[in-house]
Amino acid sequence: MFAIFKKELWSYFGNWSAWVIIAAFSLITTLFLFFFENDFNIFDIGMASLQSYFVLVPWLLIFIIPALSMKSFAEEQQTGTLNWLFSQPIKISDLVTGKFFSVWLVGVLCLIPSLIYLYTVYILGVPEGNIDLGMTFGSYLGLIILIAAFSGVGILASSLSQNQIMAYLLGVFMCFIMYFGIEQIASYKLLGGADFILQNIGFYQHFLGFSRGLVDFKDLAYFVFIIGLSLALSNHFITKKK
Repeated sequence: MFAIFKKELWSYFGNWSAWVIIAAFSLITTLFLFFFENDFNIFDIGMASLQSYFVLVPWLLIFIIPALSMKSFAEEQQTGTLNWLFSQPIKISDLVTGKFFSVWLVGVLCLIPSLIYLYTVYILGVPEGNIDLGMTFGSYLGLIILIAAFSGVGILASSLSQNQIMAYLLGVFMCFIMYFGIEQIASYKLLGGADFILQNIGFYQHFLGFSRGLVDFKDLAYFVFIIGLSLALSNHFITKKK
């Protein structure tokens, strides 16, 4: 698994794709938070808080994570190297988890430049340091876990697809449905008491707790289950291809 993890990381950073994605991610968040006139602009909000960042980032991740994960298996199959991997003494489970952790790590690295935003907001607070650090660090933890969930879904989409474009589109669609689509369907209250159950199937309600600084075991268990299920299904579909 570690060998696959290193190989995948080298493929991301060796050809500059990871650097470009991290730079683009940081540029977009900087523009929205400090320059563009919008509901996310920290200066327009007038509060020493990164809450707008934690609202914006999941939407960017819906597009960023599938871009990272789309090549995991779809490219291998498209280029024919998947059959070569099958001939190596590597477990399918190690192949899946190695690729998953590499996507997750690159996704987490996208958050590192935001520490500059945290320092900026900390300094701009009146008085200095007037920021809810509990909510902030809880939200960061939520984003790290959400990235893992999106990564698992993205790996699953790649294992189902024949080419990278299909893997990307399917990954975006699945991440969008899990984060926002299910939440919106439940908000129409068409199913009565079942709306609450439907609402808790999606990512949004479970991420919301973290964004409030609340680390609930139920939310952690939910994301662990989703990640495990995504990787188990990916393992199943790749095994069928073998």
